[in-house]
Amino acid sequence: MSDRKYDYDLFVIGTGPGGEGAAMQCAKGGMRVAVAERFRQIGGGCTHWGTIPSKALRHAITSTMTALKNPALREMGINTRPSLEQLRRGTQAIIGQQVTMRQSFYDRNDVPIYQGQARFVDEHSVSIDGDEPITAKHFVIATGSRPYRPADADFNHPRIYDSDTVLEMEHKPTSLCIYGAGVIGVEYASMFRNLGIKVNLINTRAKLLEFLDDEIIDAISYHLRDQGVVIRHNEAMESITGEDDGVVLQLKSGKRVKTDALLWANGRSGNTEDLGLENIGLVPNRRGQIPIDEHFQTAVPHIYAVGDVIGVPSLASAAYTQGRSAGMHMLGMADGNLRLHDIPTGIYTSPEISSVGKTERELTEACIPYEVGQAQFKSLARAQITGQTVGMLKLLFHRETLEVLGVHCFGANASEIIHIGQSVMSPEGAPNSMNYFIETTFNYPTMAEAYRVAALNGLNRLF
Repeated sequence: MSDRKYDYDLFVIGTGPGGEGAAMQCAKGGMRVAVAERFRQIGGGCTHWGTIPSKALRHAITSTMTALKNPALREMGINTRPSLEQLRRGTQAIIGQQVTMRQSFYDRNDVPIYQGQARFVDEHSVSIDGDEPITAKHFVIATGSRPYRPADADFNHPRIYDSDTVLEMEHKPTSLCIYGAGVIGVEYASMFRNLGIKVNLINTRAKLLEFLDDEIIDAISYHLRDQGVVIRHNEAMESITGEDDGVVLQLKSGKRVKTDALLWANGRSGNTEDLGLENIGLVPNRRGQIPIDEHFQTAVPHIYAVGDVIGVPSLASAAYTQGRSAGMHMLGMADGNLRLHDIPTGIYTSPEISSVGKTERELTEACIPYEVGQAQFKSLARAQITGQTVGMLKLLFHRETLEVLGVHCFGANASEIIHIGQSVMSPEGAPNSMNYFIETTFNYPTMAEAYRVAALNGLNRLF
């Protein structure tokens, strides 16, 4: 396996989930592996300014505001408004734990980490910050992405943020405009509204999160509006003007929105500048993303790309699996892409959204005879006990074979609950059946019991 004419069998650029997945898979497969990281600590955007800090802040906001709404605390005269700095305080400790844990993975597997910017010199060598070239038989580009910034917006203005810089916001605004209603925009709209901030959510499309099932889209739209979020669809930016007392967003429709601060959450760009791609003949698309094939190979077959730098689905969970898949392809262990067709969505709004498989819209367009089973969370004992009664579980299944075709969940713990349905959907043939849910005993009271309730509800519709 090891080719001694090179310094390493694999050199990975980037230590986020995609780079880590590839490095660990190949190191355990007997390859000599090294990685490069330009940031001062490993973990990539996921650990330092994306998934981990944003979800940690979300948890701090949700748990704190829920506690402060407790009538017992009000009765005791506890009525406080936490600052963003106070809510963020625990985030750095969590990031530190993640870095320490991930550092141990590289140490245990004898994978050296080169600190600095890696640039391709030619197809088999890279230089770190201009130092002596390092050669490798294979490469994995896992450099991630960053928020797309329009040229005419001043992101140096203290009231204009993107999804990387918003986590450093020092003063809690009374109102916030979020431009872009994709996953990031909707998550932050929900998060900041929970803090009591007035939120304007500007959507460039006709509806929120169009890739979701229509019923889930309707549910999250209703609950955001019910919480006080103002949503404007089919809008496009004309200009953004930062002023001393706020930010003015001029829309092409003629509308003007002025708020204390603005969060730009419309699109991301792959981190492909300064990689020396011109030296190896790779050309990114207009968003800086690298085209790949089904094995994550670029136009140069021994150079792979994984994670956000290749574009959709731009999920930390998917990036890790993509990295492992690329590693297994190098090792000759797999010729597929490790079940990357059934990646679940996990959207951390309040309440959460998660789904896997087909939507009703897709099944109807494909003329597949399906039926629907639903469980409303308000009817579950566990939800009644915890007070988290908003939400539902929805099962889509073939009305003749009873094969589970899609699972859609909206409510507390949705991103955890979804994996039960994902597991049942994974095998082909008879094992994938609605009968699993009605023949299996679920703990009571639990949220997972929703599967039994939804299955019985759906099967009762058959005739």
